[in-house]
Amino acid sequence: MTLKNIFIFLMLTGLAVFYSCQSSEPRELPYLGFPQIIDGDTFPHQIPDFEFMNQDSQMVTNETFGNAVYVADFFFTSCPTICPQLTRSMLRMHDYFEGRDDVLFLSHTIDVRRDSVPRLRRYAENIGVTTDRWHFVTGDVNDIYSIADDYMSIAIEDPDAPGGFDHSGWLILIDQNRHIRSYCDGTDDKEVDRLIQDIKILLNET
Repeated sequence: MTLKNIFIFLMLTGLAVFYSCQSSEPRELPYLGFPQIIDGDTFPHQIPDFEFMNQDSQMVTNETFGNAVYVADFFFTSCPTICPQLTRSMLRMHDYFEGRDDVLFLSHTIDVRRDSVPRLRRYAENIGVTTDRWHFVTGDVNDIYSIADDYMSIAIEDPDAPGGFDHSGWLILIDQNRHIRSYCDGTDDKEVDRLIQDIKILLNET
């Protein structure tokens, strides 16, 4: 794990404690990540342009999400540890916002060698996802790992890790302007409940 990723982990863990101590009063979501300073002005961290292919052999870019908010995660189909729980959590949110085209989902495989487009399609079908609201994407491995950093997540190949990869269990909420606004531990049902509420808050901002 790099020093940057250690910092990210500590930052997000601290924010999780902060969230847990908050009251039930209405609140605004923060802008997370490393802000950029240009000509003295500070701009929130933003997810850069990307281009991946989804389970339906369609190109997925930042434009795919238009004016929608979306939840992103990183997984691989043969993952023997946390991925099944992450997928169940994503599916729960997907079903909770069923019929809403302004709430989308994006899962990046970190095992691009084995997780082909047909395999991603079978994976989606096996969990009952047949809509275009949830994209399971693959692409160049360096692009996947690079954008994981942009999402303040962790995704690396590690022969000593179960399944050969090490990755975080974060589910990351992105707003219509590609800013990180919230996240949760996808293995914790209560955290997922909170993220559902954060999605509602974000939708009410527009």
